[in-house]
Amino acid sequence: MRRLGTCLAFMALSMLPGLSRAAGSPPIIDMHLHAYPAGAEGPPPVIICAPYDTMPGRDPQVSNQAFAADTFKVAHCRHPVASAKDDATLRAQTLAQLRRFNMVAVAGGPFTAQWQAEAAGRIIPSLEFGLADAPTLDAIRAKAKAGQIRLLGELMTQYEGIAPGDPRLEPYWALAEELDLPVGIHMGPGPPGAAYVGAPDYRMSMGDPLLLEPVLARHPKLRIYVMHAGWPMIDNMIALMYEYPQVHVDTAVIDYTQPRREFWRYLKRLVDAGYGKRIMFGSDQMVWSGAIEPAIASIQTAPFLTPAQKRDILHDNAARFLRLSGGPVAHR
Repeated sequence: MRRLGTCLAFMALSMLPGLSRAAGSPPIIDMHLHAYPAGAEGPPPVIICAPYDTMPGRDPQVSNQAFAADTFKVAHCRHPVASAKDDATLRAQTLAQLRRFNMVAVAGGPFTAQWQAEAAGRIIPSLEFGLADAPTLDAIRAKAKAGQIRLLGELMTQYEGIAPGDPRLEPYWALAEELDLPVGIHMGPGPPGAAYVGAPDYRMSMGDPLLLEPVLARHPKLRIYVMHAGWPMIDNMIALMYEYPQVHVDTAVIDYTQPRREFWRYLKRLVDAGYGKRIMFGSDQMVWSGAIEPAIASIQTAPFLTPAQKRDILHDNAARFLRLSGGPVAHR
C-alpha cells in the first residue's frame, strides 16, 4: 500500500497494552515491509491513524488537493503516527523496531539492499514492482541466482488498474513458478480516494481475490500470498483459499488502519473458516515505523485467538511458507 498521507503535526502514539517487549520474546516474521525514503508518502511529517476511528469522506466539489490534505487529519483518530523526518531516521527507527520486537521482515523498495546490510540478518529481500517499472526477466533471474532477492513483491499492478491474469504478467508468474520465488501481490485497499490522489488508474475491482484464479490454475506450483488479505472481499478470499490450498494471506495495513472491530471481524472470519494456518502477519511499514507496534498488538490482543493461533500468525505460518528451517528465525 502506498500514497497515504499529508503533512500534519506529530502526536506520539500511546503505548498499547499486551505487547511482548521483554528480552526473549517470541520471534515475529513481518511478510510486508517497505524500505522507502522518508518522503515516499509526501513531505514529512505525514500522519496516519493507527487505527482510524472514522473513515474519511469527501465532498465531490472539493478539489483533489484539498481532499488529499484533509483525508488523514488527526481528528480521524485517537492514535496518530507521524512519518520519519528523513531517510536516516526512518531506517534507524524501523530497524530498531525489528530488534525491539525480535522480528525478521520481508522488505522491498529502493533502499532494501542498504537496510539489509545494516540489519544483521533481519531483512529478507524482495523485489517490488508494477508493470510500468517491471524489471526484465533476465534481471530477476540474475538477482535470484545471486541471492539478492528471495521473493517477488509487493506486486503493485492494482494501482495500474491491471488484473493479475493480464497476459502481460504471465511471463512473471511463469518465472516465479520456475524459480520457486514466492510472490506477494497487492489486493485490497489503497488510500481512500486513491484514484483522485496520486493513483488515477487504481481500481478496487482489481483487488478481487478471485481474479487470481486463472493464474493459479495455470501455475499449480506457484507460491503466492494475497497482501492485505483481499480486504474487504472476505467471501471471495475464502473461496480462493478453499479452491487453491497453497494460497496464503497477510494482514498488512488492515491490522493497524482499520477500526479494530472491523479488522477483528475480518480476521475471525478467516480463522473460523479454517484458514488459521495460512494467515501471516504483515505491517506494511512504509514511512511510519510507529505503526509496527499497533499492527502487532492487533494480533496479540485479539480475544478470539488462542496463544497457538497468535504464534502461527505472527511467526510459524510464514516460516513454513518461506521454507525456513532451524527454529525461530529472529534473534536478539
